Amino acid sequence: MKRLIYPIAAVAIIIASAFTVITSQNWTINDDYSIKFTSKDPSGIFKGLKGNIVFDEKNLEDSKFDVTVDVATINTGNGMKNNHAKSARWFDVDKYPVIKFTSTEITKTSSGFQAKGELELHGVKKEFTIPFTFQNNDAGGIFNSSFDINRLDFNVGDAGHGASILKVDISVPVSKA
Repeated sequence: MKRLIYPIAAVAIIIASAFTVITSQNWTINDDYSIKFTSKDPSGIFKGLKGNIVFDEKNLEDSKFDVTVDVATINTGNGMKNNHAKSARWFDVDKYPVIKFTSTEITKTSSGFQAKGELELHGVKKEFTIPFTFQNNDAGGIFNSSFDINRLDFNVGDAGHGASILKVDISVPVSKA
């Protein structure tokens, strides 16, 4: 009888593991994140990052970013520039209060990962790809990204007002949800 228990237990374990569902990790955005933008003229930071991050390096198919940034949190270090950036001449915060990114696909690259999806900025929705890296640790990790964006592609300001290409640097520490 004892000899029969071990094969039965092994079969039960194999059957149970066949029905195990692999789920991606949910992450909570920590408060010490950084969203910086720089160019020849306007430079500054955004705060107000919120959203859902589901990411697992081993399960990219079920991974997803759905995040927003509160445009009114822009800080250029100059009160007059902040007011100008929030006005209808640039971001038009009253009409377009958030920047939104929703991924449709996350893939592995030679230098990390990339999230393809829809970026909505200033009422314009465009397909956009954000490259990123992820440093995982026991309690959480850090998402880092650096990319360029042409503000004119999203009708932010006009060609005669400052540099059109902005370099964006993002660092988002997260903890397991």
